[in-house]
Formats: sequence, structure tokens, C-alpha cells
Amino acid sequence: MKKETIKVTGMTCASCVRAIERKVSKVEGVSTVNVNLATERVEVEYDAGSTEMTTIKETIRRAGYTVVETEPGDLVDYERELREKEKKSFRMRLLVAIIFTIPLFYIAMGSMVGLPVPRFLRPDLHPLNFGLIQLALVIPVMVAGYRFYTVGFSRLVKLEPNMDSLIAIGASAAFLYGIYAIIQVIEGKIEFAHDLYFETAGMIIALIMLGKYLESISKEKTSAAIKKLMGLAPKTATVVRGEQELVIPIEEVKVGEVLLVKPGEKIPVDGEIVEGRTSVDEAMLTGESIPAEKSVGSKVTGASINLNGSIKFKATKVGKDTVLAQIIKLVEEAQGSKAPIAKMADIIAGYFVPVVILIAVLAGLAWYLSGMSLTFALTILITVLVIACPCALGLATPTAIMVGTGKGAEYGVLIKGGEALETAHQVKMVVLDKTGTITEGKPKVTDLLVVEGGNEHDLLQWSASVEKGSEHPLGEAIVQRAQEENLSFFPVENFLALPGHGIEGEIAGRKVLLGNKKLMGERGIEIILQADADRLAEEGKTPMFMAIDQKLAGIIAVADVMKPSSKRAVEKIHAMGIEVVMITGDNRRTAEAIATQVGIDRVLAEVLPQDKASEIKKLQAEGVKVAMVGDGINDAPALAQADIGMAIGSGTDVAMESADIVLMRSDLMDVVTAIQLSKKTIRNIKQNLFWAFAYNSAGIPIAAGLLYLFGGPLLNPIIAAGAMAFSSVSVVTNALRLKKFKPVH
Repeated sequence: MKKETIKVTGMTCASCVRAIERKVSKVEGVSTVNVNLATERVEVEYDAGSTEMTTIKETIRRAGYTVVETEPGDLVDYERELREKEKKSFRMRLLVAIIFTIPLFYIAMGSMVGLPVPRFLRPDLHPLNFGLIQLALVIPVMVAGYRFYTVGFSRLVKLEPNMDSLIAIGASAAFLYGIYAIIQVIEGKIEFAHDLYFETAGMIIALIMLGKYLESISKEKTSAAIKKLMGLAPKTATVVRGEQELVIPIEEVKVGEVLLVKPGEKIPVDGEIVEGRTSVDEAMLTGESIPAEKSVGSKVTGASINLNGSIKFKATKVGKDTVLAQIIKLVEEAQGSKAPIAKMADIIAGYFVPVVILIAVLAGLAWYLSGMSLTFALTILITVLVIACPCALGLATPTAIMVGTGKGAEYGVLIKGGEALETAHQVKMVVLDKTGTITEGKPKVTDLLVVEGGNEHDLLQWSASVEKGSEHPLGEAIVQRAQEENLSFFPVENFLALPGHGIEGEIAGRKVLLGNKKLMGERGIEIILQADADRLAEEGKTPMFMAIDQKLAGIIAVADVMKPSSKRAVEKIHAMGIEVVMITGDNRRTAEAIATQVGIDRVLAEVLPQDKASEIKKLQAEGVKVAMVGDGINDAPALAQADIGMAIGSGTDVAMESADIVLMRSDLMDVVTAIQLSKKTIRNIKQNLFWAFAYNSAGIPIAAGLLYLFGGPLLNPIIAAGAMAFSSVSVVTNALRLKKFKPVH
């Protein structure tokens, strides 16, 4: 079986994805086809003996989409150029739509509401001028929104109507009736000057185009997350060949080669240390703030930063096999594998639009065949289309989402789109990353323990003085605590960093050692506070021992402390009937200690960065909607895999861009806010859809002449338009009720 990726443009929504998947899967020899709407790529697995790639591409073209012929290596650059061109073109068309819609709306509605309108444009004085000027203004708007018609009507022809079909039907009904009204005015029926609906067509197109433009901006941010991940890897590597040290492009590094990395440099590929010791900052991959100590035999990961020692390591994984490359691949796959949420408006439109067209045609035809005039029949047809014009149906979801997302922003909860808002209310499990999410993400001094006869003030002052020369985060935590207490620093001589162990130096002729248990053991120093050290370790803290002149002076415990709101947030999440799970790369003992303090239900400890997404997949297999909350680059695949990804605002850009929701205040209480807001918004959307559908459905039989049949009045298109406008206003008014939302904490 052969697997290939094809770049396809022209897809606008989930129905396009379904159309391509259905058509391509019918091609003989194709086993699987996966369409990624976010990246506009189609991944096909097929039997090269049964079919050719040219056949698959031709099938996609016949379905009405454009296949981009480009080499895989040039794809990223091509996509960037294409996006820029599309954005520039769309921005220009949006500007045209807005510029022409504003005067169109003013002229159409001005005289009705008493605004000053020039005499030659007054419908009662110059009805033909009034109609023709509006026609002249609406045509550029319709040209600017031509894609809604080409896509919308082509989907209708293929019996796969989508939101574009709603826009096309609504705007066309209003436009056609406007043309009809102008013809009537020309024939002397000047009362038809009040029956123009050109401003409706213009407003529909301008507003929907604005929404599409905003959607394209958020779509661009999704691909920016992938680019940032790619940018983490260094461009070159120093390879050791014999006695030579050669700087070569990273693409030329081969498995088994020995590479040299100096302090401060990025590690180019994955490998195993063969010479030297150091500490490595893996925060950009693991999310853990405390550097990992590395020595001969330790594994290192590409894109992590070598802090304080030169090392040589053997490359074990290069190119697409590295951890970073796998994370990039996982983000892309998780984004692509998300089942598109079936919007209720799309589902209703799938049945509603064809039925309305059928009713309009049948009603018009029935009246014509019954002996009524062609004008009467046409009036019936247009009235049905106008009253059934799905403007309210189209507004039902986006208006609620606009108000809901705006309200979320007020509370520091940035929701990137309607899908996230729709899915969050179904969440039954929240997975929390530990570092930077439940905890602060920065080590702090938590305990100062001194031997008999000593005092905490001296212990902190001496240890901070020697640590001032270190750049280790644990040392920085000690220095910061001393600065907070306004302690002065002693001058230090003979300072020496001992990677993997600690540091040493001299203060006023006395030798000071500060480091881990291993350092004390190697220097023959008795640890008389061993029980306290074990207790601190059980609590998830890192004990650091200080000795002066070969005698233990005390212990300084450093830990990544819990955020003040974490425990309360977990309690609130529990109160909503949601299970809370913690995921971390930390050892089980540290993880369990934090989980006990916070009240977490389940702990997934010692999880490797590349395995976080698969752990989310396992939880989803339990049949629940899963939300993932994280802040590191390593969280990006898991954020994308989860039904809802929530990134902490203080986290990395990549995590924030991979997520569906960003919690700007870095406060877990905002998880509660996001879910509560989602529940309120989804209820509002359902109400909007019900009323929008009810208005349209109730009006259709009247518009079709049901009352006239039994001796009642014939529904005037003006009243039909009024009912349509009222349904839209009621939907927007209902959505605005969301402005009263306040989170219950």
C-alpha cells in the first residue's frame, strides 16, 4: 500500500470534506482517505497496482475542487504565498461589499425612518430612480460575494446543501424579487417601489463575508502553531568526524554520528550522551521547568537547550523520527482527525432549503394552473422564498457565538470559534497538565531546616551567596527568596558548578557545599536530617543539602508550588459532575503528592511528551468528551487530540495556538467559566434555531396562499419581508441576553 498527501483548495466546510472522502473512497484500490480541512490536505492510502495517483487527483477535480501540483518540500512556502494572495483578494472584496452596502441600506431604509434622503431618490416622488440606484449599488456587492453563489448553488445541484447554500438562496430570493419589483415600477405600478429587498441581499453578503474573513484569520493561526514547532529545531549541527569538528546542515546528520554541543546551544537531534555531563532545559518539549541532569548514557532530545557543560552524543533519531518531528506530526494528525461538529443549522438546511424551493415552485405552479395570472403565481413563489429566506437560521448560531465569545473575553477566556463553544458543554472529563497549570511552573523555596545550633537566616544567606554565581533554576529560587527578605550577599571565591551534583565555593575562608544527597555522600558528609529529607521528597519537594567545612548546616527544600486557585477550581469542576485527571512527566511520588493536595481523581505520571496525545485517546475511548488543559509545547498534540484543548495564558505560543480555548489569566477557575459559558451559549443557540425555524415554517403556508384559498387575504411580500426581518431581530435580541452572563464561582 502506498500513502500520499495531496494539497486541495476550494473546500469551505464539513460537507466539502464528506464529498471528497465519499468520491475518492469509491476509486478502486483506495483503502483509506482522510481530508484535513484545517491544512487543506487529503491523505490517501491506495494500492499502486490497482490505481494511479492521477486517477485520484482527477476524481477530486471532477468533484469541483482544485488540486495543487507542487513538490512536498515546496508545499509550506506555496501555502504561505497562497494564503497571502487569498487574504489580500478577500480583504478587497469585503471592502467593496461594505462600501456599497452602507449607502444601499441608507437609501432603502432612510425614507422609512425619517432620515434625510435627496428628492430624486424618494420612492414616492421618483420610484424608478429609487429602484435603479439600489440595483446599481447591490450588483458590486453580489459580484464581491460571487463564491457564495458558485459554491452554494453547486452544493444544491449535488444535493449537499451547506451554509453557502443558505446565503445563496436568501440573497438571491431578495435580489430576484427586487428585479421583479423594478419591472413592475417600469410598467407603472409605483407601489412596488416599497417592495424592494436589495438591501437584504447586500447585508446578507457583507455580514457573512466579514465572518468568513475573521474565520480565515483564526485558521491562519492554526498553521502558525506548526511553523513555530518547526522553528524550534536548530538549522545546523557540529559533527565530530575523526579529529575534525564540522558544522553541517541538520538534514545531513546521519544516525550513529557523534555530535558536539557546547553550553547554551540547542541539541540538534535525538541521541545518547557518550562524553561529558550537563543539565538540559527541556521545558519547550516537556513543560517541566526544572532542568534535567544528564551524563554518559543519558538520552537527549532535539530542540532542548544544553545549559552548562559541553557534551558529545551519538545520534539515534534524525529527520522525521525525532521527538520534535513526531510532535509536529501528532498535532497535524490530531487536528485532521477531529470529527467536524455537525452544525444544527447545516442539518436543518439540508432538509429545509430543498423543501422550501419545492414548496415555492409547486405553490406558484398550482396557482398558475388554477387560472391565476403569471404575476400572481410569481408573487406567490417570491413571497414563499422571501418569508422562508433563512436569514434568521443563518444568524441563529453566529450571533450567539459572537456574544458568547465576547463575554468570554471579558473574563479572560478566549474561545477561538464556534466548535469549541459547542463542544465544551459536553465535557465529562478534564485532564490537567501539572507544571504551569496546577502549579506555578517556577520553583520556589518552601522549607528551611537547620541542624541544632543553626538559624534559618544564616542558612538562606550563605546558600544564596554561593548560588548567585549559578544559573540553575533551583539556585535562582534560593537567590530570589534571599532578595525577597532583603538579605545581603557574601563575596564567594573558588566557585565551581558540579553538574548533576550541585555547587561549591568559599566564603570568608570557609568551604561551602550545596547540592543533592549524592554530593554529600561523595564528600563523606553525614546527613543527620535524613528523615526530614525523605518527608520533603514524599511531599513532592526537592531537598538541597548545605554543608560548611564538611558539616551539614541544613536543608533547603525547593518545589514548584501549587497555584492558590487550583484546589478550589478542582472542587468546582467536580461539582459540575466532571472527573479530573492529572497528566505529568514527573515521577509518581511527586505527582501523587500534588494530586492529594488538590483532590484529583486520577493520576497519569511519568508520561513521555510524545505519549500525552495517546493517553488522551485512551481516555476518549472510555466514551466521554475530554478537555485537556496545558501550557507547554509538549502539550500541543494532546491539546489538539482532546475534544477541547485549553491553553494556560502564561504558556508557550505553540500550546496557545494549538488550543481551542486560551485561559489568559492562567487561572484554573477559568476552566469552570469556559464550561459554564458553553452551556449557556448552546442553550441560546438551540432557542435561536427553534424560533428561526418556527417563524419560517409558520409563514410558508400563509405565503403559499393558504388564507387566500379560504377567502382570506393574500400575504404581501412586504409583510413577508417584515416577518423575516422580525425573526432575525428576535434571534439577535435573544443572543444579546448572553451579555448578562456571570460565572458562578
